[in-house]
Amino acid sequence: MEMDRHGFVDVDELVGKLEERFPIDKKILFEITERSDRRRFEIIGNKIRALYGHTIPVELELEENRIVKVLYHGTTLGAAYKIMKEGLKPMKRRWVHLSPTREVAMEVGQRRTNSPVILKIDVEAARNSGMRFYKATDKVYVCDAILPRYIAR
Repeated sequence: MEMDRHGFVDVDELVGKLEERFPIDKKILFEITERSDRRRFEIIGNKIRALYGHTIPVELELEENRIVKVLYHGTTLGAAYKIMKEGLKPMKRRWVHLSPTREVAMEVGQRRTNSPVILKIDVEAARNSGMRFYKATDKVYVCDAILPRYIAR
């Protein structure tokens, strides 16, 4: 499929590809997009894209958030130890994903473990050192990486 530099693909082309393997139509795609709790996808006109979770370069043109002071990250115990030493890194993705509340971070962390560790990010201090944070959706914030000194358990 052809994707533009902003990550958009044609909805009809996407539905055509999905129909090859799944019983899906345009209506179902729109319902999934609109009802998604974390608003992963966005549809504008007849184009659709992911708002976060990219593994390839995409120009999202997100607006920098300069208000939020604290964000959270839900993870496994093993990953938490590594993060506290090395910081948060995007790994195979383009961005580090953060949550606006402990509750949302808990939901995210529970995808990998029944007992997630919730890390607290001092966004205000990180921002003062030059880091930038962006609001992808109401439940997802993103940034390049976070140094360990801005992370607490």
